[in-house]
Amino acid sequence: MRTSVLISTYNATAWLEKVLWGYFNQTVLDFEIIIADDGSKPETAALIARISAESPVPIVHVWQQDDGFQKCRILNKSIAVSTGETLFITDGDCVPRPDTIEAHRRLARPGHFLSGAYFKLPENVSKRIDRTSVETGQAFTMSWLVRNGMRPNSKYLKLLIKPPFDTLFNFLSPARRTWNGHNASCLKADAVRINGFNEDMQYGGLDVEFGLRLQHSGIKHRHIRYSTLMLHLHHGHGYVTPEMRLNSRRVKENTRSQKLIWAERGLDQWRSADGSAKLGEQDRVTRYPTVGRN
Repeated sequence: MRTSVLISTYNATAWLEKVLWGYFNQTVLDFEIIIADDGSKPETAALIARISAESPVPIVHVWQQDDGFQKCRILNKSIAVSTGETLFITDGDCVPRPDTIEAHRRLARPGHFLSGAYFKLPENVSKRIDRTSVETGQAFTMSWLVRNGMRPNSKYLKLLIKPPFDTLFNFLSPARRTWNGHNASCLKADAVRINGFNEDMQYGGLDVEFGLRLQHSGIKHRHIRYSTLMLHLHHGHGYVTPEMRLNSRRVKENTRSQKLIWAERGLDQWRSADGSAKLGEQDRVTRYPTVGRN
C-alpha cells in the first residue's frame, strides 16, 4: 500500500537535509514525503525547493504560522493532505536506515500499529553525518560511529541485530509498548478513526497519547525495535516550559484513565466531509513532483 511519510520540522535545515538524504536512499521508493513545518522561517522552504530537484519521490511542504510548539496541529494538517493508505510518522532530526520503509511494510499486520527504535547521537557525531555515510549505510554501523566520536555502550545492540534474529529480540525487549513518534506507522484509516493527534497537547507525551487512543480503539501495538532504526541527531529543547509538560501530562493521563478514543480537538478540523483537506487561510501547501532518480 502507498505510504505517506510525515516529517515534522521547525527551523532545522541542516538536520532536515540529512534526513531527506536518508529517504531518497530507501530500498523502496513508492511513497510520498510530507514535510510538516510548524512555522519555520523561509530557509526551510528554500531547502525543500532546492533538494526536491533531486528527489526520487514526491515532496509536499505543509507550512503553518509560528504559534509556539504546535506539532499536533501541523501533523493533523499533514495527515489531511496525505494521499497514502498508511502513515509513517517521524521527526526532522531522525535519519532513516535505508531499509526503514521496507521494514515497516514487511512487518505490518492488520489491526496493529508499528513502533521502531532510534539511536541517539551527541552533537559532535551528529555534525559528522554526511551524505556519503547515509547513502552507503556506514553511519548506521558501530565502526563508523566509534571512529567519529561515539563511545561504545549497550545500545549498540540495536545496530548489530539483523533478520531473522530481530524477531526474537523484538519479542524479548523490555521497552514500553508505545507509539514512538520518531519511527512509527499505522493505517491512515486508523488515525482518522481516533481523530488524529490531540491538539490540546504540546510537548510531552503527545505520541504516547496518540498510541493510547489507537489501543483503546482496538489497534494493537507491534514492537519492531530491532527491525528498523533511526539515527536521532542532537538538539536542545529550549522551547519547552514546565507548564507545557504539566498540561500534556494531565491530558495523557486523562486519556489513559478514561480510555478515550476520540481527540476532541483533532484532525476533523482540517478535513472536509469527503475527506479532502480543509486547511486555514494562512496555511501553505507546496507540492514538488518526482524529478529525481526512479
